[in-house]
Amino acid sequence: MNIVAEDIHVIRHKKALEFIEEVTKNTDKIQKLVLSEILSISSHVKYLQRHGLNGRTDCETYRNLIPIATYDDLKPFIERIANGDTSPILCGRPITDFVVSTGTSGGERKIFPCIEEDTERLLFVHRLVMPVVNKHITGIGKGKAMFIMFTREISYTPGGLPVSFPLTRVLRSLEFKNRPYDPFDDCSSPEETILCEDLDQSMYSQCLCGLYQSKLVVRVGSVFVGLLLKIVLFIQKRWSLLCNDIRTGTINTQIVTDVSVHEAVKKILVKPDPELADFIEIECKSDESWKGIISRLWPNAKYIDAVITGSMSQYIPSVDFYSNGLPLVSTRYACSESFLGLNLNPLCKPDEVAYTFITTVAYFEFLPIFDENQQKNNKQEQHDAQELVELANVKLGHEYEVFVTTYNGLYRYGIGDVLRVVGFKNTAPQFQFICRKKILLSIDIEKTNELELHNAVQNAMKHLISKFNISLVDYTSYADTTSTRNHGHYVIYWELQDHNSNVNNNAVTIPRLVFEECCFKIEESLSFVYRMNRTIDKSIDPLEIKIVETGTFDKLMDYVVSQGTSVSSYKTPRCMKNVELLNFCVVSNYFSQEFPHYAPGL
Repeated sequence: MNIVAEDIHVIRHKKALEFIEEVTKNTDKIQKLVLSEILSISSHVKYLQRHGLNGRTDCETYRNLIPIATYDDLKPFIERIANGDTSPILCGRPITDFVVSTGTSGGERKIFPCIEEDTERLLFVHRLVMPVVNKHITGIGKGKAMFIMFTREISYTPGGLPVSFPLTRVLRSLEFKNRPYDPFDDCSSPEETILCEDLDQSMYSQCLCGLYQSKLVVRVGSVFVGLLLKIVLFIQKRWSLLCNDIRTGTINTQIVTDVSVHEAVKKILVKPDPELADFIEIECKSDESWKGIISRLWPNAKYIDAVITGSMSQYIPSVDFYSNGLPLVSTRYACSESFLGLNLNPLCKPDEVAYTFITTVAYFEFLPIFDENQQKNNKQEQHDAQELVELANVKLGHEYEVFVTTYNGLYRYGIGDVLRVVGFKNTAPQFQFICRKKILLSIDIEKTNELELHNAVQNAMKHLISKFNISLVDYTSYADTTSTRNHGHYVIYWELQDHNSNVNNNAVTIPRLVFEECCFKIEESLSFVYRMNRTIDKSIDPLEIKIVETGTFDKLMDYVVSQGTSVSSYKTPRCMKNVELLNFCVVSNYFSQEFPHYAPGL
């Protein structure tokens, strides 16, 4: 990079940091201006007219007249647009296309309208990320990012509008393709390998390019950290083929059949590199457990770049194992509906990750979350729990569900995420992601959400890890109400890995009693209502853990992806309704042998 180019990026980073500083001041004023701008574009649309807004753009009128919305509320309007109605239904700007959610978090796929300006708005916020990271980690502008991404085929609505996953939409946009070169975002994968819709070809070619340029790679990552583990397992299965291509300077034509991908990779593999191939082969053979394999294959990598919060946090021990404890950096918080925030302290511990909301991207409101005891004890809090709070008025230590009003036609829409306020950047709140609000499991009157289940599984795994060198590859759950037992019961599916032998699901060598204790540990960690139903009412049967064979959750991902989900945004569903595939892979099962402790009020 020449001096002039360096100066340009220094200036760009300085301006980005100044922007963040500016938009985190005067939060209330900026948020009201954002809402006013959104309404100046769209206050006349049919959805808002239906609720009596009639062209008003002030915040107070909007909050008084427009109700909070679910997807079911917006679905009839979205379907009209999808079917070809071009009148201003949800947005004053023309709807150009839709993005689709994965459905792996909430169980239902949803499509959301997009306008032309959306891509540039997202890319602008994306350009804020690396200036923040560069403040804390030096040298990241002098190497490559092995950041694995995938795209899916674009579909179309009955009215002819494109429908794609959010990442696919951005990567296929003209704005992305025509973006200026940025040394801080220089990917080891050629564009053709990312845009290839054949998952196996795309994965193989991206891994090949990343390995061939291994000494240049300064960060390794994927959108979600769970996908990074899939990449490690992919290399574990294909390293001999990858080494052969590097050794000979050729590309496996049995796997890479797409001509454009082949030609793009050929430009990277400019010559054979037998020395590098030997190095990779030695590293892949030297340790059956593959401990530290990421830091060994990419010795100059400074950090892991991936989302590690929420349901992804359960993968942290495995990533630490494979990376020799490289820093895990979770840079941004976004969803299909909107971008939300940035992590301004990228080197914080995984359990301390907090996102500062960017006040200019949307208008944010929050529904206070109070537990039952709080609401019983305080009538004012019970009343407040029904009212949305503006971004500037959230309180430190309190938890909220997020609602967004966006430029592309969502109004007071609940995205289903629960966050906790943990601090402030100037006047802009910083939030930790807690869980999805959606209830996962219920047999009787008890309601178990994602966070409760996650904490219960982690408590049980601590018990198992204390006795054996075992880690949890992945898990999901099922509310079984069809068994021949007296009542319904919770079923937890576990895939395990023994790091001593690299053989998964060491259920044969672990005594049955230990797994039965794990079942009990999970039950002990669940809510007092669950424990009451189990112990006093006996309306729920003993919890069951089913151990599944190696690769089961890979098969699950492959199946979900085959149904149209983007692998880049795939998240293991933490609760499932159809468990036929999982049950086919069960190698052993165990039940809790004790009743969990219960006392009134506990």
